[in-house]
Amino acid sequence: MFNELKERGYVYQATNEELIKKMINNEKITFYLGIDPTADSLHIGHFFALTLVRRLQKMGHHPIVLIGGATALIGDPSGRSDLRKTLSKEQVEYNKKEVIELVKKFVDVDGNNPAKIVDNVSWMKDNYIDFMRKVGVHFNVNKMLSTDCYKKRLEEGGLTFLEMGYMLMQAYDFVHLNETEGCVLQVGGSDQWANMVAGTELFRKMNNLSNIKNKEIEALTCPLLVKADGEKMGKTSSGTLWVSREKTTVYDFYQMFINSYDEDVERLLCFFSDYPVSEIKKMCKEDIIKAKKVMAFEVTKLVHGEEEAIKVQKLSEEIFSGNNPNNMPTVKIEDNNINVIDLMVKTNLVPSKSEARRLIEQGGIIIDKEKIMDTNYIVNRKEIVIQKGKKTYIKVILNEKI
Repeated sequence: MFNELKERGYVYQATNEELIKKMINNEKITFYLGIDPTADSLHIGHFFALTLVRRLQKMGHHPIVLIGGATALIGDPSGRSDLRKTLSKEQVEYNKKEVIELVKKFVDVDGNNPAKIVDNVSWMKDNYIDFMRKVGVHFNVNKMLSTDCYKKRLEEGGLTFLEMGYMLMQAYDFVHLNETEGCVLQVGGSDQWANMVAGTELFRKMNNLSNIKNKEIEALTCPLLVKADGEKMGKTSSGTLWVSREKTTVYDFYQMFINSYDEDVERLLCFFSDYPVSEIKKMCKEDIIKAKKVMAFEVTKLVHGEEEAIKVQKLSEEIFSGNNPNNMPTVKIEDNNINVIDLMVKTNLVPSKSEARRLIEQGGIIIDKEKIMDTNYIVNRKEIVIQKGKKTYIKVILNEKI
């Protein structure tokens, strides 16, 4: 079982790989994944981590999904160069409800081995002095500042004491879940490695004080979901790739994956499909275009259901062949007589004016079946179809009140 996870690319860092392998292969363990409800949806990175939870659950292990109502009020500084926006208790409460409903779509909460959903607000009720005496005494500030999760904030000179408290809270979550649920493994993305290790070390130090020996908890990270060019997957020109269709349409979600780099297809099929790895490798070697279509369909089916995946696959093929302009994604803008570069940026077709200029000069932009080579071209029609490259089509309605 552990080897299957490794073969599919899930295993990135482990506190004790041999012991974790033994746990997963020979026992039925309780493990947990933490998600902070800092938004009212899940992005593709959260969903990727949930696929690991699904696989471990299918192997018979007992999952806990921790929705961090308390930690979301502090904000995780990991990988950030600026202070995360502080959310109100009301915002976090609203986000929690939305995120819990999404989690229930991806993790089995009703079967013979149901996942348990918990909120760390329920045990973060110690007053400040009690918490610091119990937990803070075990943390060395010099060691904390050397970890990757604080480095960027420290380099910018803006690390706050509030953010320093995040590691203590997440570490204590793990200790608490071990005490109350028998949880022995935390899983998550590699950006959480320092926080996860802090939990295992806090557990050991607190047990040493109580003279408890030979008892360990472990941490296992999966790699961050990045593209072949090193950019984080899910960061698009139009914003974050969400799993909620109210935030990212099913069509845009599908397009994100159908436009993946060839080098990413095998890895994404391993993560988001149940095809055997040997079959995935064979598929990618024989016909990478077909494999890419299968991958985009499988991811969309997993997130939005088979019916939506079939519909959006058909729509994408119709648009690609130019047979269905009426079903293209449509953008409405108030402007008229607008420069083509400004139009491309306003419609989120490109992230910047320099990218728009480059595409035009290379002949990569077609408007109403006419290749546009002039960067000063003015669009003055009420409705147009823009084609970017071979795969991206959008309909733009101009001079439209929004």
